[in-house]
Amino acid sequence: MKLLTSILAVAILSMPLMQAKDLKVFELRTYTANGDKLDALHDRFRGHTLALFEKHGMTNLIYWVPEDNEANQLVYLLGYPNREARDKSWKDFRNDADWKAAYNASIADGKLVAKVDSLFLELTDYSPSLETLKTDPSRLYEMRHYTTNSGKLPKLDARFRDHTVELFEKHGMNNLPYFHLSEGQDGSGTTLLYFLSFKDVASRDASFKAFSQDPDWIKARDKSQADGEKILIKKGVASIYLKTTDYSPEKGLAAK
Repeated sequence: MKLLTSILAVAILSMPLMQAKDLKVFELRTYTANGDKLDALHDRFRGHTLALFEKHGMTNLIYWVPEDNEANQLVYLLGYPNREARDKSWKDFRNDADWKAAYNASIADGKLVAKVDSLFLELTDYSPSLETLKTDPSRLYEMRHYTTNSGKLPKLDARFRDHTVELFEKHGMNNLPYFHLSEGQDGSGTTLLYFLSFKDVASRDASFKAFSQDPDWIKARDKSQADGEKILIKKGVASIYLKTTDYSPEKGLAAK
């Protein structure tokens, strides 16, 4: 099996990098591991899964675990040219004899995964380039999930496009890709999901404090809600801190 992994790794390194412009569909997958099986799940991804994903045309973008991982989770992001290519890649992956062998060996003492959650995503028109989403073990990542009131997502987008993204940068936040949910999923018309990165929690908190007190932000926020209707639902912001795994891909994406 080690020989197989080495052969696949060499094959992947010899492949041209996927170009960012070729990726149109993204999938955020969250695995909740059974009991004490998270380390074994990491071993399977590290030793087999990533290479086999690439073999079957999936682009590994980044792999994380929650900083406070009480839920025993692995969170990762894949990219595809389109939904049809995604479905074919997963079908071929699941039918791959090498995957079946690795999977069966890994669950000899019990299944590793209790639950899999999946979201299909599309980049917003104001999102930074995918090239910004690089593995950096020294950085703290934050995934932020906003839920708007019905019909208010365009207003939220306008506020981010015209003000928020720039003000985040002004206050030392590193903007990473911004996504909407693809159509056909719950929340597809009311959700903005995006990523930021920071040196650490202290710098993150200092940046958000400065941002929240910025007169330009206060003016933009108030103007966006001048009609008296709130853009976000009550408790409409969810956030989680993430750290990259040791096997998250280091290679970048070609821009052109």
